[in-house]
Amino acid sequence: MTDLANLILTSGRAAVELALFVLLPIMIVMLTLMRLLEARGILDRVVGWMSPALQPLGIPGLGVFALLQVLFVSFAAPLATLTMMDKGGLSKRHIAATLALVFGAAQANVTFPMSAIGLNGAMTLLISAFAAIAGAAATYHWFTRDLPEESEPPAPTPKHRTAEDAKGVLDVIQHAGGEAFGIAVGALPMLVLSLLFVNILRETGAMGLIEWASTPLFELMALPADVAVLVITKAIAGGTAMMGVAADLLNQQLITPTDLNRVAGLLIHPFDIAGIVILIAAGPRVAAVLKPAVYGALVAITIRTILHLVVW
Repeated sequence: MTDLANLILTSGRAAVELALFVLLPIMIVMLTLMRLLEARGILDRVVGWMSPALQPLGIPGLGVFALLQVLFVSFAAPLATLTMMDKGGLSKRHIAATLALVFGAAQANVTFPMSAIGLNGAMTLLISAFAAIAGAAATYHWFTRDLPEESEPPAPTPKHRTAEDAKGVLDVIQHAGGEAFGIAVGALPMLVLSLLFVNILRETGAMGLIEWASTPLFELMALPADVAVLVITKAIAGGTAMMGVAADLLNQQLITPTDLNRVAGLLIHPFDIAGIVILIAAGPRVAAVLKPAVYGALVAITIRTILHLVVW
């Protein structure tokens, strides 16, 4: 019992440090910036500028907004946008393309904190945006080609807080800070449990078996076998939990920043059990197009994985 208690305390300490001293300050800055851009209407103008180019690929204006949300806010931020699409009359083809877009993009709540520990955040965002758009286009033009084209009334416009004066700006900053704190605190349970899970695997020797079994596969990609635990953690517990394990592996010098960048395309996205469950809760029409969206997400993640291995 003493050994288990020590593992729990060690895992908890590492999780709290990551959540409060890495995740929280970065998310406060990024969320404040994004919310101020929303309040000033700048983000809507960016969406309007990008929409004509992406519309032929099956990505509506709200889809562009969802992409910006996942890239610069968090993986759960597009939930409200998907809900608007679900109730707004957009075709299931457009909804599926947008869901695939979100699944295939790098989520800000992992990308920006991991940039502080060796990830090339700018390149990760650029590659993920390109691959996510490709996955969305494949979903719209191929995987949903048999779905009927429903009538599509004008898409609803997202409503944001306004920041016309000092009080409005302060209100936006306060709400962004509260949102960032909620993300950081909400990540703690999964961070603690995932780090404890990994530490137990190490102490029992199970980690060595996993690494031995996966060594041939990762050798083909010139990656260390320790990456296997990142893949397992990502699939089961999500991106934030994977981030905690990655930070621990980097601290122990079991992987290098180069390894992290090479595998980032495979790991940093909302396409995991937790992400799927949260995002399809946006509405029944969103849940109904999960299957083609999954196919599109796999296209995007495959492209990302290859590009990251090539670039690094």
